Amino acid sequence: MTPFRNRAAAGRELAARLAEDARNRDAIVLALPRGGVPVGYEISRELRIPMDVVLVRKLGVPGREELAMGAVATSGVSFVDQWTVERLSVTREQIEAVIERERCELARREREYRGDLPQPELRDKTVICVDDGLATGASMRVAIAAIREGHPAHIIVAVPVAAPAIAEAMRNVADGIVVARLPEHMRAVSAWYLDFSQTTDEEVRDLLARAR
Repeated sequence: MTPFRNRAAAGRELAARLAEDARNRDAIVLALPRGGVPVGYEISRELRIPMDVVLVRKLGVPGREELAMGAVATSGVSFVDQWTVERLSVTREQIEAVIERERCELARREREYRGDLPQPELRDKTVICVDDGLATGASMRVAIAAIREGHPAHIIVAVPVAAPAIAEAMRNVADGIVVARLPEHMRAVSAWYLDFSQTTDEEVRDLLARAR
């Protein structure tokens, strides 16, 4: 299995795999900022369907922020991995502090990306939920729970790369999943991109404006 050149190339490859899912359906792409947006934009452009964002933030373990212990969405939906917090002795007070900080960041991003625009209408639609990869699946799990509140007909998770066990777990919370790469030993999402440079707020705003 070869890595992707960048997120845009990954999105184009996913679009080809998703063509059947989007055909003859009222579909919309919802991307997880920031890294999922360049992937989602290419899917939106190739399949000629609308794109918006679903705002979710990872809850990083205090002192080891790159390690997820859960996630939270703007709707208030949250998920905390009890196995992780117990194994690392994370206290309830620490968890609540992290959740509060990430909710503040979600509010900032909501203003930054959407401004005065309303939330997209999801009822009875096929939602293609996109990120640049699945490591733990915590953010995607919360994104799906938040999307369910909009009563879509179907939710399809679409990611360029995922650990096989995480992809299988997603089948229990989504209505379908499309993954381009399923490496047996996945160390990090970044290892599957030649260019994994950080997506900026400005890039997210630009891609959303172009999609709209």
